[in-house]
Amino acid sequence: MSFAYRGIWRVREGDGLTNGAVDVQGPYRALLVIFSDGAGWEHVSVSTPSRSPNWTEMCFVKSLFWAPDDVVIQFHPAESQYVNNHPHCLHLWRPIGVTIPMPPSYLVGTR
Repeated sequence: MSFAYRGIWRVREGDGLTNGAVDVQGPYRALLVIFSDGAGWEHVSVSTPSRSPNWTEMCFVKSLFWAPDDVVIQFHPAESQYVNNHPHCLHLWRPIGVTIPMPPSYLVGTR
């Protein structure tokens, strides 16, 4: 597993997975981060009490758990597959052992 964060709290032991939660001071406010790996995925959820995390906060959390060159995904699933257990929570995902394809950067804009 490539999770690099060292301030891990509340880690569940015994199933061979890395699972836990940590309160971390983000760039603008405190963030609750819940992390896990299992079923072929590394997963991090990020939430605050009053609003969804923004791009800067998600990039900050990505840098805590993955290397700069790692690609992670924020999914927008079909509406029929929505799960919303917290109104201000976003998720980062990375499949284990799979290279995530990326579109060429010129399709996004000029570098």
